[in-house]
Amino acid sequence: MRFLEHRDLNAVEQMDAPDCDPDTLTRTYQQFGLINSAVTAWRRTWVRYVRPTLSPSGMNTLLDIGSGGGDVPRTFARWAARDGIRLQITAIDPDERAHAFAINQPTTPGLTYRRALSSELVAEGRTYDVVTSNHVLHHLTANELGGLLRDSQKLSNRLVIHNDIKRSSLGFALFGVATLPLRGSFIRQDGLTSIRRSYRPEELRDAAPGWLVQRHFPSHQLLIHHA
Repeated sequence: MRFLEHRDLNAVEQMDAPDCDPDTLTRTYQQFGLINSAVTAWRRTWVRYVRPTLSPSGMNTLLDIGSGGGDVPRTFARWAARDGIRLQITAIDPDERAHAFAINQPTTPGLTYRRALSSELVAEGRTYDVVTSNHVLHHLTANELGGLLRDSQKLSNRLVIHNDIKRSSLGFALFGVATLPLRGSFIRQDGLTSIRRSYRPEELRDAAPGWLVQRHFPSHQLLIHHA
């Protein structure tokens, strides 16, 4: 697929449009949990990187940046409770629509949502043991990416993990087929757009010098910084 040879920075996801259909957007947030559980392999990352970083006895803190509908931080809260780890999670997103959806979900103990940017938390002097994001990097311009990485380092006491899509022909084809049954949301079209916008590992290394790029099955990669 020659159109995947380079990042398509002009491709825009439909759900990012301020005037997109609100019902379709709501269904998109509702389906994020299913999609993320299938493609992001966060459980493996939790077991390999996040859980060993957290204290088994004291209180821990985690910041999830660009949390969207909140399915990933809700999952983290469930895993922490299951593992007997005390964890306070802050999930932030600047989009008022995402924030409204998240705060209207059933309450999750230990999880707080804020409508905010990472730079605002830096200005407040906030710090957290672990900082994460899911499917955020490919949305950003070069300047925005640099800002996010600087903010992440300032906000984290121990570990930063940004989990994002890896651009590939195989991933594009498999996602296109697997999401055909999903109707009434932006998941399929925006997911394909996200793949077109996403980095290959060597591109991400160039964009984030000093950070570790870890290949992550299936068709994902982790951008990691140890404080």
